[in-house]
Amino acid sequence: MDSMTQYLNLPITNHTWVFFIVLAIILLAPMIFSKLRIPHLIGMILAGVLIGENGLNILQRDSSFELFGQVGIYYIMFLAGLEMDLVGLKQNRSEGLIFGAFTAIIPFFFGYIAGYYFLHYSHSASMLLACIFASHTLVSYPIVGRYGVSKHKSVVISVAGTMVALLFALIVLAALAGRFKGGTGWLFWLLFIGKFAIFCFVLFFLFPRIIRWFFRSYSDAVMQFIFVLSMVFLAAATADFCGLEGILGAFLSGLVFNRYIPRSAPLNNRVEFVGNAIFIPYFLIGVGMLVNVKPLFTSTTAQIVVLVMVVAGTLSKYIAAIVSRRIFHLGSFSGLMMFGLSEAHAAGALAMVMVGTSLELSPGVPLMDNAVLDGVVVMILITCIISSIATDQAARNLKLEDEELAVDEKKPINDDEKILIPVNEPENIPAIVQTGIMMRNPVLNRGLICLNVVNEDDPTGTLMLQSNEYLALAEKVCAGADVKVQAQRRLAVNFVNGVIHAFRENDASEILVGLHRRRTPSDSLLGQFAQGLISGLNRQIIIVRYTIPINTIRKIIVAVPERAQYETGFYRWVERLLRVTAEIGCRIDFHATEETSHLIRAYKNRFHPNVRDEYSPFDDDVSLELLAQETGAENLFVLISARKGTISYEKRMSKMQFMLSKYFSDKNLMIIYPDQNGEATDTTNFTEPHGSIYHSSKMSQWFSKWISKIG
Repeated sequence: MDSMTQYLNLPITNHTWVFFIVLAIILLAPMIFSKLRIPHLIGMILAGVLIGENGLNILQRDSSFELFGQVGIYYIMFLAGLEMDLVGLKQNRSEGLIFGAFTAIIPFFFGYIAGYYFLHYSHSASMLLACIFASHTLVSYPIVGRYGVSKHKSVVISVAGTMVALLFALIVLAALAGRFKGGTGWLFWLLFIGKFAIFCFVLFFLFPRIIRWFFRSYSDAVMQFIFVLSMVFLAAATADFCGLEGILGAFLSGLVFNRYIPRSAPLNNRVEFVGNAIFIPYFLIGVGMLVNVKPLFTSTTAQIVVLVMVVAGTLSKYIAAIVSRRIFHLGSFSGLMMFGLSEAHAAGALAMVMVGTSLELSPGVPLMDNAVLDGVVVMILITCIISSIATDQAARNLKLEDEELAVDEKKPINDDEKILIPVNEPENIPAIVQTGIMMRNPVLNRGLICLNVVNEDDPTGTLMLQSNEYLALAEKVCAGADVKVQAQRRLAVNFVNGVIHAFRENDASEILVGLHRRRTPSDSLLGQFAQGLISGLNRQIIIVRYTIPINTIRKIIVAVPERAQYETGFYRWVERLLRVTAEIGCRIDFHATEETSHLIRAYKNRFHPNVRDEYSPFDDDVSLELLAQETGAENLFVLISARKGTISYEKRMSKMQFMLSKYFSDKNLMIIYPDQNGEATDTTNFTEPHGSIYHSSKMSQWFSKWISKIG
């Protein structure tokens, strides 16, 4: 074997070949192991074992694996926080604390007993081994994301418990290391608490303000991505400075960014893509390269060490998951999920055992020797395999359970959904298209229809060139979010007619358009184009204007007119607003009558239970001026309007444009005209004159009042 290695000049050190081999493994391992029904994560680790110096010695674990491996584990923890259901985390925080206590204390007890009584380690070494058992790493979390069950209750509890267990282990480790480095008196703990307070202040007070400022100031995709990575590593470095592990800082930074990177945003797609394509596989391959399986076949001592570690660690995590599952009254697959996510040991275990090898009981005598290091590394391999298999089985069955138990609730609402977006204002295109992406139903996955109307009278061809640019920009935004798009160009003499004809030809369900830019003081708020669409169609029209990026909006305030629930499109606009709220992760406050609020709340509880909602009374005494005072610069005001002659139309709506121009000129604004019964005005004829419905409605109201006076 050695002669073969010398003949082939192994291990390979050429950087180009090293990177090629790693990419080949990342590409081929899932293809090969999927046929064997082995999770991809295991395939990456086993591939690392095979090519490492303890295997075929094809590659040496150089500094690139250490660097990319560190980035990879930070990425796993960051994505766990980024995909976390914050509302679910808040609702299940007590369960997370309980499970975290169980999955930390029970393994800690098992670890100390195993080290002190079975492996005959010293008291300090047994305590360190107990810390390794108490902590765990979310190595198998990408499996959860692949099955789309990241918001399941058992997953939320597991992730919350992970942070509790890790924090517990790190505090004990800090105390243990402090005793070897100069004691753990009151000064040590005072400094530790002070640094931890600084860490929390930086992360939860300064970070959100910096993030909002940056996203509002810079829209370049590359700059935003680099900014996110920079903040993640700043959080990790700050955690290291405070005596905590960097993975804790990476996870908490994910929780902070959770609010500002919507799931449907192109930035989220880029973050996940880079992590899953490069950094996370690099980390897994690097973990495999650390594994040395030879002592398992040559040393009885090594076999005993690994056997005790694996059995004690796995059994303790399993007991913690089962006890917690029974306390929380969860199903068997939920318990399996909690066990799978808490079973793997990786970054935290490596960091802790490295601390053990650096501490000395006496000069030249380390707290933990290389045999323990080898045992921990083999334990990492085995626990990662067990974790991946358990998580894969649990995620698959939880997905099937969700689809069977909630088949009616998962049925797409408004099956006719086709969102048409006119893109004739380049300044509005990214924001409007992003809003459409948030409003679309991912279950239907029909994509968006982006339309550019070009005036037929274009002798120079300038408008045609601009049309290509506008449609390309819309396609770029959709491609970044991995959303299908139909880019269409239409020649027309009149913008309104062009949009209406395209709407009907595509059988669209609604129109999403940017608010008209007023060029002169005499211009109306909506402009003649939007007004023409409102008059020409009786389907839903959404008009929006943002003064800040949509992902930095902190609250949505909705003004709903009386009798809005009787309109045909009532649930359509409710669904759209709830989707946007869920994507942004902000609050939504409905100002509506009690009857309307009851229906909205019932719908929200059924289809979007995790959306944070509020309800306030709204009647004639509540003016737009008061709502404008409530709507801050970081809020979005939504007005549900109505066309003349419809059920929810009120006389004061005739002054709507003037009032909005007066009080909301510098605010984020959305105006929604819902689907409403009756023919559009462009289809009426002499037998059905303009305003007949409106006037008959007014006559009916006058007649009812006259009858009541007589009575």
